[in-house]
Amino acid sequence: MKKILLIAVAAIFALQASAQTQKQKVNVSEIQAVATTKAENYAEITFDTLRYNFGTFSKDEPVVRCSFPFTNTGTAPLIIHQAFASCGCTIPTYTKEPIKPGEKGTIEVTYDGTDKFPGRFSKTITIRSNAINEVVRLTIEGLME
Repeated sequence: MKKILLIAVAAIFALQASAQTQKQKVNVSEIQAVATTKAENYAEITFDTLRYNFGTFSKDEPVVRCSFPFTNTGTAPLIIHQAFASCGCTIPTYTKEPIKPGEKGTIEVTYDGTDKFPGRFSKTITIRSNAINEVVRLTIEGLME
């Protein structure tokens, strides 16, 4: 009688373990399906260049400007959340509206060297967006004489 009871208990545990394994396999499949769906619908920001060199310019005209054109190479609208510079002398402005897949936008950057010491400089502009590459860093550099 004890052997039958012991075999029955072992069989119950084996069935539960089997059911848990099947349940886990279903969850993995569901996760893979969600991941595939998300990967198929994404925004991606692609810049023509990540660095701009102003070259040499005069301290008599210390304000210089440049543009960083980009394209949304993803499949969903691109939204730029934030663009900020490494210091207050550099001011980025950007396209505020969502950029549809395949469309272009720009990041405009103004460097104001007024009251700055002449010499070489290098500044970083950080772009945060909903793109698959969430953070992109742009660089401006030059020599003020």
